Amino acid sequence: MDLSLFSYVAKQVLKSEIEMFVISKAKALREQANFSQSELAVMLDVSNGFIGQVESPNYPSKYNLDHIDKLSVIFKCSPKDFLPESNVNK
Repeated sequence: MDLSLFSYVAKQVLKSEIEMFVISKAKALREQANFSQSELAVMLDVSNGFIGQVESPNYPSKYNLDHIDKLSVIFKCSPKDFLPESNVNK
């Protein structure tokens, strides 16, 4: 396989469906709370650009389990609230 084609394909799929679900849920809660990306970054103790990269489909950045735990404290919910009720990859 041509390596340039492999690199192109790898860049196209930066986040899985489950990762996008978690990110969408966190973004919706952030917007509902009227927090800017910068404000949430301070609360999560991450760089200002990190939240923007997570929320953008053009970057591979995503939340890890520690982030989800902190997000659940910030938004006063369970970490389980960031996961779908059923499998996304059926």
